[in-house]
Amino acid sequence: MKTSSAQIDLFDDAPGYRETPRPAPRKRQATGPQHAGWDDEEAAQRLEQTGRFKILRKIEPRIVIPRAQSAFPNLAVLVDTETTGLNHAKDEVIEIGAVAFTYDDEGVIGDVVGVYSGLRQPSELIPAEITRLTGITDEMVAGLEIDFPALDALIEPADLVIAHNAAFDRPFCESLSRSFSAKAWACSVKEIPWADLGFEGNKLGYLIGQSGLFHEGHRATDDCHALLEVLAHPVGENGPPPFAALLRSSQKTRVQLYAENAPFDMKDHLKGRGYRWSDGSDGRPRAWWIEIDEELCDEEVRYLRTDIYGWEDAEPITSRLTAFDRYRA
Repeated sequence: MKTSSAQIDLFDDAPGYRETPRPAPRKRQATGPQHAGWDDEEAAQRLEQTGRFKILRKIEPRIVIPRAQSAFPNLAVLVDTETTGLNHAKDEVIEIGAVAFTYDDEGVIGDVVGVYSGLRQPSELIPAEITRLTGITDEMVAGLEIDFPALDALIEPADLVIAHNAAFDRPFCESLSRSFSAKAWACSVKEIPWADLGFEGNKLGYLIGQSGLFHEGHRATDDCHALLEVLAHPVGENGPPPFAALLRSSQKTRVQLYAENAPFDMKDHLKGRGYRWSDGSDGRPRAWWIEIDEELCDEEVRYLRTDIYGWEDAEPITSRLTAFDRYRA
């Protein structure tokens, strides 16, 4: 099979850094027909200042620069997949997009230093519903395969891999390449308190619109570019970008607690506290369970002992997870 066409910008080894500067504001280029003396950004600001208009600004992919030219010390990669279905055990990836960017320890996003986009022909025909949702047809992927050396070159240096629903994307990505398996992963759906930041939902479309942006593409790489701008967009006036919250969350250890053999009549109490039911089909204990920050573990164990089991020596099953473990299948 021949290799699909792919946009790929690789990077040099990162140099040493003395200081991490903040990125300069990016100038927006005017698009469409222009008139003498016309400034579209000034016009947009004037409309917004009336209080009667909200302006959405089109997302333009950032310029890709060599890794060595970015003064930001860390590297993350946004990934998105399109697949033939929802089951990673039997369905297949038909497209993967990835955007690599640099950032500092405070969660300020720097530069885009690599982009990859590739289509892949699955072993069976693409379901009609998937074509309707993604726009990807059997003709588009015929004879194409992922360029794994190019994709791995983007992923292997990364400090963090991010997906907007990592529990879905991570298993599919790991089925494609081992490069994804040893990485720390973060989920921009679950690990950012979007409601606390004033957003009405966590779907990418909501986040883009409420950030004052829009994009015309809905393919894998297009969505990566769009998510990058949402993560980099300050919340409120001079507020931190959402990526700062995601970075902090990814560095925490989380604990899964399983209330195995909890009395049946306690199920409503557990549900009310945020516990979910696991039927054991995925290899986890068959029990009510919850995932919490590590510092809350002792308090939660006390709750189970006193309010659920009524037994001081009860030892609920616990499993500690870091970003290297979370969102695995």
